[in-house]
Amino acid sequence: MRFSTTILPIAALLTSTFFLMAGAGLMGILLPVRGSIEGWSSYEIGLFGTSYAIAFMAGCVFIPWVVRSAGFVRTFAALNALLAISVLLCAIVVHPLAWIAFRAMTGFGLAGTYMIVESWLNERVTNETRGQIYSVYMITTMAAMMGGQYVLPFSQPELTIPFMLCAILFALAVIPTTLSRAQSPAPLTNVKLDVLMLFRNSPVAAVGTILAGVLSGAWNNMAPVFGQQIGLSTAEIASIVVVAMAGGIAFQIPLGRISDRVDRRYVMVATGAIGVAAAFAGVQFSGLGASIVFAVSFVVGGVVYPAYSLAVAHANDHAADADFIKISSGLLILYGVGTMVGPLYAASLMDAFGPAGIFQSIGSAAALYAAYAFYRTFRRVAPPVSERSDFQAVPLARTQTPVTLTLDPRAEAALEAESVEMQAEKDDEMDPASVDDEDEPDADLRDEVMTRTAD
Repeated sequence: MRFSTTILPIAALLTSTFFLMAGAGLMGILLPVRGSIEGWSSYEIGLFGTSYAIAFMAGCVFIPWVVRSAGFVRTFAALNALLAISVLLCAIVVHPLAWIAFRAMTGFGLAGTYMIVESWLNERVTNETRGQIYSVYMITTMAAMMGGQYVLPFSQPELTIPFMLCAILFALAVIPTTLSRAQSPAPLTNVKLDVLMLFRNSPVAAVGTILAGVLSGAWNNMAPVFGQQIGLSTAEIASIVVVAMAGGIAFQIPLGRISDRVDRRYVMVATGAIGVAAAFAGVQFSGLGASIVFAVSFVVGGVVYPAYSLAVAHANDHAADADFIKISSGLLILYGVGTMVGPLYAASLMDAFGPAGIFQSIGSAAALYAAYAFYRTFRRVAPPVSERSDFQAVPLARTQTPVTLTLDPRAEAALEAESVEMQAEKDDEMDPASVDDEDEPDADLRDEVMTRTAD
């Protein structure tokens, strides 16, 4: 597909995504650093991450109801206003309890804005362009997140300027999307979670996803605090977060390719073992200088980000193609539960044992991840290689919503199956005797399915 026919029609949506993610990246590193400067405890700062995760998951559940009532454009504009207000309030009221509430406002607002942008993108997706659009969207989110974090070194976190810059980024995100001529998509579908089904499908994927959330929540929320506590500069603090993301990108592809050829659980065991080794190195050597911290952060990122992707891939190995969206949406909710626990777990260890407590939390969660995966190798036979789904990297699982999954190339079979089922139901209602199993679902029906998230 040509660039002009595939990417240019969604340029406005991608621009809004860039500003949103840049603002989210800046705020995500700004609040922990400023809280540490203010002398707040690690536990208080950890609550920022927990309140964000709770509100983010709540947004995934309740935003569809808001969209049905107010419409896509008005909801998107209102949520961006909420984001700008939340970060400006942080500059006005500098108190940990207030910031916990303001961070929750951010989580709710970002969940809604992500879902709306992704729903609009779904209107432009076809089977031929799904992979390309999904890749461009993921690259945009990664670049924006990293870029937003590097705004901090050029400002002073003890002043109000970075808060204003963050609010400006959120406000800029409104302009491209609200002025876009893209047709509003069909209403969002509410997310439903069947935990028992997830555990029946793959216990190691369910448990591994929760632990992956713990790893991500601990690192993403408390790494800036760790950097501040050991005396790194703001540029170095931004760098350890970005270096970890780079490590995730570098590790995911080789780990994923290996997992396509051997039992994925063995790769999960190896990933957890690498995490334990990196955590041990962090505890022992992180005080020896920034270069050591960067090296450890790179390896930690190589565990934190692939851990979720491996768990999802293993779950899909044991599920029908038509269940991809249902399974992955449910695992995303479990991942969110882990991100609620991770910041508090890391913060409690940092309060008890100092900055190195973040690596103790990473190491213990990685050890559980590896141990449970190894235990499950004795409980269930791995599916043949020919029956496995292809591994797909998910660099920023913490920014995903259930709507994101409909952009994933692996969702194609699920959407096709659902489209056929809906067509059959439609035919039954019209004339049961005239149903033809060979009929293709009509285009309007397929467009409707493309906007759905999880049953």
